[in-house]
Amino acid sequence: MSVTVVVGGQWGDEGKGRVIDVLSDRVQVVARYQGGSNAGHTIVNPYGKFALHLIPSGIFNPKIKCVVGNGVVVDPSEMIREIDELNGRGITTDNLYISDRAHVVVSYHRQQDHLEEMARGEMGIGTTKHGIGPTYADKYARIGIRMCDLQDETTLRDKLTFALYEKQRLFKAINANVDLPFDQIFGQLRGYGKRLAPHITDTVELVHAELSAGSNILIEGAQGTLLDIDFGTYPFVTSSSPTVGGACLGLGIPPSAIGHSLGVFKAYLTRVGAGPFPTELTGQQGDELRGRGNEFGTTTGRPRRCGWFDAVLAKYAVRINGLNSAAITKLDVLDELPMLKVCIGYEVDGCLSDRVPADLRQFAQCKPVYEEMPGWQTSTRDVRKIEDLPAAAQNYVSRLTELIGRPAALVSVGDAREQLITLKNPFDWIA
Repeated sequence: MSVTVVVGGQWGDEGKGRVIDVLSDRVQVVARYQGGSNAGHTIVNPYGKFALHLIPSGIFNPKIKCVVGNGVVVDPSEMIREIDELNGRGITTDNLYISDRAHVVVSYHRQQDHLEEMARGEMGIGTTKHGIGPTYADKYARIGIRMCDLQDETTLRDKLTFALYEKQRLFKAINANVDLPFDQIFGQLRGYGKRLAPHITDTVELVHAELSAGSNILIEGAQGTLLDIDFGTYPFVTSSSPTVGGACLGLGIPPSAIGHSLGVFKAYLTRVGAGPFPTELTGQQGDELRGRGNEFGTTTGRPRRCGWFDAVLAKYAVRINGLNSAAITKLDVLDELPMLKVCIGYEVDGCLSDRVPADLRQFAQCKPVYEEMPGWQTSTRDVRKIEDLPAAAQNYVSRLTELIGRPAALVSVGDAREQLITLKNPFDWIA
């Protein structure tokens, strides 16, 4: 039995989905443990190109069980849309299991998210407005609706009545004219419950049965470590914990079950939305990097901010997660650059620092200290072995892994499955 967690080591969009897609043929279970439809995993495989938001990236292998854990907030309309799209393209979803304890994104959550972001004005966080934050807020306020509630008419009626009462009070207090028709919302949720009934189950029991059976389990996070609600660049963060620790809470497994953690790092750095970004490239350089990497949000289509690799943040992610190994993705995006920079520390008040401040004003004042490295200026997209990479590209990968302090298990040089280079014996942790 082997349990491996794959997490993002940056601000998300590192390429976790394609890593899971490639590794899924080695496991019996792929499980997602947090986030919602605000996440986006782009996958290119023999079936085509897919953008997944809720369904785990292992869905393309019909032999494995794909689990949406209790820590995920599920937008039923988005889940049904993804199921229909996959089925329409010949991909079965009979192997999809959704936790009965997962909380439901209701239409009023999306309305609330939009109103809250509008109210922030220039202080906006840059949320996707998919209702994720308000759904998690209701979860902890104990007024949330869960997937199991969609299957019980009496329970749903009682819970929705109270939830709508609370939302009406909220919207009235901010003078928002929001229509909350009980019968319409109730009927919609009941319809979702009936449609998704074949997939809703006790996933805690399912996962523990697989653990007892000695199955290999691959656990998938959404977003990235720097967007963690506790350890990210608060308040410009997501509403859950996309770290290795979050996997235990989001699936109901003990920490002792986790055998390996793989951090995914882009060969440069990107960020969607607002918040400090010490190594950000603005102007032509940033635009060119964005264009080469097709850096536009899978969920929103928003252009991602781009910058140089930040080893300070990478080492921070390693510490927070206890990462065992790293995957370096999108190396090919750097193919044309004559010179590369890597941030090896911050200058703070004339001194060198490797600390990530909690205070965003302090973080915004950190000046990156760069190490320059030569580029390779030749295509790597057809390379399939690490030793066949140009010497400068090999040196760049070696330097990144040296700085973050973890060995590289994978290096990607393109979007396709075959463009993910596996280094020598990197998966001894999978039986």
